[in-house]
Amino acid sequence: MHAITWLFDATFTVGNQTVLWREVIGNLFGLVSALGGMRRRVWAWPIGIAGNALLFTVFLGAVFDTPNPVNLLGQAGRQIMFIVVSIYGWYAWKRAKDGGSAAVDPRWAGARSRILLVVALVGGTAILTPVFTALGSYAPVWADAWIFMGSLLATYGMAKGWVEFWLIWVAVDIVGVPLLLSAGYFASAFMYIFYGAFTLTGFFVWARTRRITPVLVAPEPAVPQVVAPR
Repeated sequence: MHAITWLFDATFTVGNQTVLWREVIGNLFGLVSALGGMRRRVWAWPIGIAGNALLFTVFLGAVFDTPNPVNLLGQAGRQIMFIVVSIYGWYAWKRAKDGGSAAVDPRWAGARSRILLVVALVGGTAILTPVFTALGSYAPVWADAWIFMGSLLATYGMAKGWVEFWLIWVAVDIVGVPLLLSAGYFASAFMYIFYGAFTLTGFFVWARTRRITPVLVAPEPAVPQVVAPR
């Protein structure tokens, strides 16, 4: 109990800003999870879930009476979404690995799926923006909605093994950094900058893995030899 109490209350100061240790630790868990995802390791999912649970309490600052009393509903809501989708991804990767193959074989999503991803990202952002506004999320609310939808689609794409999911994370990071800075979540903003470079690296690693993965071709059936009678 003492460790849990310390984790919930511990802070440190950077300049005139008070930063929660659980914000830092939660983001570090996310980084380790991303590293495991790039290496296609099943343990990436439970590590990520632990970080999501910590960050959920961070982004409801006004609810949990933290030094930064700002609610980012999209950021908090996506932690719950992460946990739900991560359970699916954890199951999917573990089942594939138990079958004797790698946890996941990277593959391109295809033109149709890419169009659906873009439509879902833009359309979901448009739908969620007035919802988050009514709930009192931090402005600009569309950015919070964009981060939520992008995170949902990226996590789903990771579970499916789509190479493009890394690029969705880049789109999330581009919007997330200025939003987090303006809301005073400096540790998370710094991690988003690092994530941006990391996710680009992950994209090229998965793309290269996809190119060098051998394609198994079924052998041609043997043609019986006909021996002419003597």
